[in-house]
Amino acid sequence: MDAHPFVVLISANTEWRIVQEILAPARREPYPLGEWFTQPLPIAGESRDVLFVHGGWGKIAAAASTQYVIDHWNPALLVNLGTCGGFRGAVEKGTVLLVEKTIVYDIYEQMGDPEEHIAHYTSELDLSPFSEPYPQPVVRTLLVSGDRDIRPEEIGELRERFGAIAADWESGAIAWVATRNRVPLLILRGVSDLVGEEGGEAYENFSAFEEGTRQVMSNLLAHLPAWLAAFARSHTQNTSPRPS
Repeated sequence: MDAHPFVVLISANTEWRIVQEILAPARREPYPLGEWFTQPLPIAGESRDVLFVHGGWGKIAAAASTQYVIDHWNPALLVNLGTCGGFRGAVEKGTVLLVEKTIVYDIYEQMGDPEEHIAHYTSELDLSPFSEPYPQPVVRTLLVSGDRDIRPEEIGELRERFGAIAADWESGAIAWVATRNRVPLLILRGVSDLVGEEGGEAYENFSAFEEGTRQVMSNLLAHLPAWLAAFARSHTQNTSPRPS
């Protein structure tokens, strides 16, 4: 397969369906973990093809698809766009999170040091290619990931232990694989729904999640070309020969 400078991973099935509805790709291609398509986007005054890949939901699919993308398309920048559940009282619905750190929180070690195992799957993202003012309003923060929806009774611990304001399923796995491969990664996650001690507004109400996802993905896709242009400018500056 040809190398692509920009590859966008979309995780959840609903996110992927809505992305297709918005972008209306002319053709989709299968791969072992889902499907992909290319879409021309206006980046810094030039039309450039961007590869969109359905990575799949949960840590297993997220890790596998991230490695597949890196091995087969060798991106200069990997982007993960998606949703997350926000903690009521800590963040507002619709807020876009610029993720600077990911933590996989659903690790329960009983034969060693639990903090050591949490630290092993914690990833720091290099956001130096992106400087303020950012292409859209964001909250720069960490994101916790687990193979589960947010449990209301765990919100207090997640806020106190990690300083988290939201959680998702896949970011931790994507970040861990990308950083191990030294591939630049941009994660932007919008708060599609809120969860509090009394429960989640989208729990047993899928239409609420779907509507929140549509708003989040529309917003993220609208600003994606500006994020890619910012990276391209930074990459060009950092790779240009210095005057002698």
